[in-house]
Amino acid sequence: MKRTSRRRWAALATGVVVLLAVVLSISVMSLGASGPGRPGAGGSGAPSASPSATVSGSPTAVPPVSVPAAGTAPVAGTTAPGQPPSSAPVSAQLAAAQQRLATMTPEQKVGQVLMVSSPVTGADAAALTALTSYHVGNVFLKGRGYDGTAAVAGVVASLKAQVSAQSTAGVSQFIATDQEGGMVQIMNGPGFSAMPAAIDQGALDPVQLRADARLWGSQLAGAGINVNFAPVLDTVPSAGFAPANAPIGHFGRQYGFTPEAVSAHGTAFANGMADGGVAAVAKHFPGLGRVTANTDTSSGVVDGTTVRNDPFIAPFRDAVRSGVRWMMISNADYPAIDPARMAPFSSVIMDGMVRGDLGFSGIIVSDDICDAVQLSPVAPRDRGAGFIAAGGTMALCTNQTILPQLYHGMLDRQAADPAFAAMVDAAALKVLEVKAESGLLPR
Repeated sequence: MKRTSRRRWAALATGVVVLLAVVLSISVMSLGASGPGRPGAGGSGAPSASPSATVSGSPTAVPPVSVPAAGTAPVAGTTAPGQPPSSAPVSAQLAAAQQRLATMTPEQKVGQVLMVSSPVTGADAAALTALTSYHVGNVFLKGRGYDGTAAVAGVVASLKAQVSAQSTAGVSQFIATDQEGGMVQIMNGPGFSAMPAAIDQGALDPVQLRADARLWGSQLAGAGINVNFAPVLDTVPSAGFAPANAPIGHFGRQYGFTPEAVSAHGTAFANGMADGGVAAVAKHFPGLGRVTANTDTSSGVVDGTTVRNDPFIAPFRDAVRSGVRWMMISNADYPAIDPARMAPFSSVIMDGMVRGDLGFSGIIVSDDICDAVQLSPVAPRDRGAGFIAAGGTMALCTNQTILPQLYHGMLDRQAADPAFAAMVDAAALKVLEVKAESGLLPR
C-alpha cells in the first residue's frame, strides 16, 4: 500500500514538472513572437495589413476620381504586390533585378515601366527619341508588315541598337506585337504563317493548337520578337451576341462561347507560344466579351454585368496557373467591380483581383492608354501615373507623340511623391525580374 502511494506521488510530481515546462515554453514563444522585427510588432518586419488591403490605401482615403491618388506605397524593405514575402528566399533572377535597379536613375526607372510603339516597317524619329531621350525600355511593333521575317528582324535590330548604359542602364528591351491571327496579325510575308482567327483556332484540338502556336511563336522569335499580345481570353456569351460585341466577337477574336472553351484553347495557344520562345499575354482582364463598343474608338464603354468572382474570369485564372507572366488590363469600366474607376486606374481590379484573387506575380500591362478614346476624359500626363499608382506594371502607349506627356507626368509625380516613387520602383523591379527570367539583363 505504501509502495503504491509512493508511485502515485512520483507520477503526480512528474506531471507537475511537465506542466510547468509546457507553460514556460509557451511563455518564451509568446515573448519571442512579440519581439522586435516580427510581423505585427511595429518593428522592421512585414506590415500586418489584411490580405485584401490595396496599394492605393483604403477606399475612404482615396477620392472617387478617375485616376487614383498615390495612397499608401509599399514601405522600403516590405513586400510589394506580386512579390514574394520578405522571408522567402530571393531567386537569382530577383537578386539580379535588384542589383540592376540600384544602378538606375529615376528617369531610367520610369522608362522601364513604359512601352512605346514603333511602326513595324521601320522605327520613326519619335520612336527613337522615346528610346533614347525618354529611356523607354520596351517597344510594341504596330501597323502591318508584309515583307517577312528578315525585314522585321532588321527593324528589331535597329531598335535594339538604342540600348546603352545611358538610355536603359544596358537593359535589353521587350519587343512585343499583336499576332493573334485572322484580322489581327501584324507580321506577314515570307517566314510568317497565315494564322486563322481565334474562333477558327477554337475548332482545333488543343493539342494541335499548341503545336501550331509553337510554330507561330518560333517564327516571331526568329524575327527578334519576345512578347506576343495574345491570346484573347475574353468570353463572348453567345454566337448570336458576337456581331454586336464590337472589340472581340465582331472580328472572331474569341476562342468560343463558354469559359471552358476559351480556357482550353487560349491556354493551349499561350503554352505553344512559350514553347516557341515567346511570352504570351493574356488579355483583356477582366473581359471585353460583354461590351458593345470598342474602347479604342468609343468613350463610355461599360460592362455592367461582370462581377469580381464572375465565371468568365476562369480563363484568366487558368492562364495564370499554366504559367503566363503577362496579363493585359482592359480599358473598359466595370461598375459592379469598382464603381469609382475604369479598369486601368482600379486597384480593386489590378491589386485585388489580378494579384490577390488570381495570385498573379508577373507583369500587368495596360492596353493602349494614349490613343484609346475611352480614356479621353483623363489627361495624358495622368494616365501612366494613374495606372502605376493603381497597381499596374507597364503602361503601353501606341502614339509616340503623346509618350512624352506620360513620361513627364510620371517623372514629376515620382519626384514629388515618395509613395509613388516607391510604386515606380516596385513596378520597375518586376519588369527587371521578368527580364532576368527572359535573359534580357546584362551579366
